[in-house]
Amino acid sequence: MLVDTHCHLFFDELKKDLDGVLSRAAALGVTKFICVGTNVEDSQHSYELSLKYENIFSTAGVHPHDSEEVPKDYLDQIKILLKKSKVVALGEIGLDYFKNISDKKIQKNIFSEQLELAQEINVPIVFHNRDSDKDILDTLSKFPDVIGVAHCFSSSYEVAKKLIDMGFYISFSGNLTFKNSHLPDVAKKLPLNKILVETDSPFLSPVPHRGKVNEPGRTRFVAELLAKLHGSTINQIASITTNNATNLFNL
Repeated sequence: MLVDTHCHLFFDELKKDLDGVLSRAAALGVTKFICVGTNVEDSQHSYELSLKYENIFSTAGVHPHDSEEVPKDYLDQIKILLKKSKVVALGEIGLDYFKNISDKKIQKNIFSEQLELAQEINVPIVFHNRDSDKDILDTLSKFPDVIGVAHCFSSSYEVAKKLIDMGFYISFSGNLTFKNSHLPDVAKKLPLNKILVETDSPFLSPVPHRGKVNEPGRTRFVAELLAKLHGSTINQIASITTNNATNLFNL
């Protein structure tokens, strides 16, 4: 039984047939889902979905792309959600210097403010990092009590090792399966007790479904490649990564 530790079920592509999406996931052995918010509004939507489905959990946070649009009381609104049952982490937060949809300085301020909140109320974080390794590591180092997961990891082994040493988990998505990806070389070097699996659906559909709308059930294809890389079995990978997710998010 696998946990998709990062999906966006409130997107129309998935929400319009959510029962079907969850049924297809179950057929592939994916039975728990963490629906990740990217701003205050869809964090609320994620929470509402978690109330409707026993096997859906949610998060609350502001993505770097949304950093410039936060309401003045966004931290208060997130804090309220984080006290709800089934809201298991603060996220999706972080930095994105690839698209730079929000100004870098604003991204860094919003990231730090949310890390302060995570430290204050002792909740794990789910963070996004694209082309921002140095600032991610520098900022996280200022909050040594905060733990969580590097979602949809795409950086180097050296960065992964530093994050693990800081207490973070590394989560792999469909991009692990892409042709010519460097990520298999990273994943096979990492300890399984620090790895999570996800889809980031409806994005980043793995091979053999690349280019299509992604679904949580395809977590299985990520787990199958991890099993191959580690000389393990899908059942062992499912057991270990599910235990990791349970421990981190207190599922």
